[in-house]
Amino acid sequence: MFPLPRTCHEQFPWGHFQFVRALAYSASIVVLGLLNAEADGAHFGAANWNGSRKLQYSRFREGECGIKAQPPYRTRPMRRELLFGERKDSDTYDAGAPFAPFKTQRLWGAYSPYYSVEEYSPPPDDCRLTQVNIIQRHGARYPTFSLSVRMAKALLKLQAAEHYIDPRLQFVSDYRYDLGTDDLLPFGEFQTYESGRKAFVRYDSLSSGENLPFVRASGSDRVIKSAFKWIDGFSSASHNTLKPVLALIIPEKDGWNNTLEDKSCPNAGQSEKEVQKWQSIYAKPIADQLNAAAYGLPENLTAEDAESLIALCALDTVAKEEYSQFCQLFSEEDFKGYEYSMDLEKFYYTGYGSPLGSVQGVGYINELLARLTDQPVQDHTQTNRTLDSKPETFPLGRGIYIDFSHDNLMVAVISAMGMTGNHIKAQSDTRPILDPTRYQENRDWYISKFVPFSGRMVVERMECGNARAAGRFGNASLERGQRDGSGSAVYVRILVDDAVQDLGICKGSKDGLCTLEDFVESQRYARENGQGDWEECFK
Repeated sequence: MFPLPRTCHEQFPWGHFQFVRALAYSASIVVLGLLNAEADGAHFGAANWNGSRKLQYSRFREGECGIKAQPPYRTRPMRRELLFGERKDSDTYDAGAPFAPFKTQRLWGAYSPYYSVEEYSPPPDDCRLTQVNIIQRHGARYPTFSLSVRMAKALLKLQAAEHYIDPRLQFVSDYRYDLGTDDLLPFGEFQTYESGRKAFVRYDSLSSGENLPFVRASGSDRVIKSAFKWIDGFSSASHNTLKPVLALIIPEKDGWNNTLEDKSCPNAGQSEKEVQKWQSIYAKPIADQLNAAAYGLPENLTAEDAESLIALCALDTVAKEEYSQFCQLFSEEDFKGYEYSMDLEKFYYTGYGSPLGSVQGVGYINELLARLTDQPVQDHTQTNRTLDSKPETFPLGRGIYIDFSHDNLMVAVISAMGMTGNHIKAQSDTRPILDPTRYQENRDWYISKFVPFSGRMVVERMECGNARAAGRFGNASLERGQRDGSGSAVYVRILVDDAVQDLGICKGSKDGLCTLEDFVESQRYARENGQGDWEECFK
């Protein structure tokens, strides 16, 4: 929160203090919202992008009654030493952010820092990688505009207390809200730089001066900047012998088909109803406890306010790279409730719970199938057919493809691909559901394991010896598999945040391998353009 400077206090009656402070704060939010710029047109190549850092929230300065911009928060050098009892990072494992307890930060849903769900295991010894496709969420960012407003509202209520009974709340009266909106954080830059470095370490055999990674990004500032940082990390790891470029930026605006954004289905529903049901169950007791601990509140905190303060714990932590004091207000059970709330939000927005959620991932899957099979894109949903028909903007035959996107789109891709839902109750129409009225312990839908900040899905294509195919899948599967001249079969393996996925969707083996032909066959929903769901987007 922004306390008014002393000289401004003298100009306004003390009785109007809270009103003036709230008015000034709200005005700063509105002004900043108007300053947000959108990408204008598709951009080919990094040199054509003119990036600009948005203004940060302003602070009142001593002796000034106006609002004056402060320089953006600058991070200190990242510390990678062990702080919270988990083993150190390596090229095959990422423990998470070193400045917050690992167990707690993994309960922040989409605001969790990236971590390896499992240690990365290389392909089997008898397999040779031939292609890698990566779709990655941008790195850690400031809160969105709408969430900033909700957090500010909750904070204003809490700061209006006459005094605090619980000593853990004493810091609140002096807390200054200085988070920006939407932009990539310094920690987010570090995350994506590291992912680029590790991509080179793992997949350097797939890249050369004549076969550089092909890099695309959706048109948000934080997504574009993440792509550049990934390129920096990849180049640095190669000792600057390999220098990929950001080859394509797809605009996020009306009239543009974009397979890296989730705004292409006008009739897609929202998830507020399910989230509010769960908020009333898990977050209302938290709000009641805060109301009891803050004496003399003019207006009580609601369940939504309590959830907004938990979000502030997470986002304040990643912004300042130190464990926020807001986090001490909540228990492990509170964080579990928050995690489930975010799981519900994504599940009923672009996940299985929305009738038109999964279809928003179909376009990307059809682009993926084109790359894996080295065939032109076959799609009639949200692909941009102009871009996908040109080798400059959709080349085939590359060793590494990396696309930068958003969490909601990646959830749609994971759902459309059919990789989860094995332990979620099914509705009569066979769509799985998460229960918004009770916590489901036995589930495989955890947003923190799918799309944390800098989360990624990797599809590895490889050639393996025919002994593997005959032994694991039977000779019939070997006959179905695509083979090169030596008789080896082509397989795919999918990893989400380093965890190998069980590809039961296509008769996968215990090590996650699936013949390419079986994988393509398993993606019938995408190959058939959503089986009628895409048309429902526009009725």
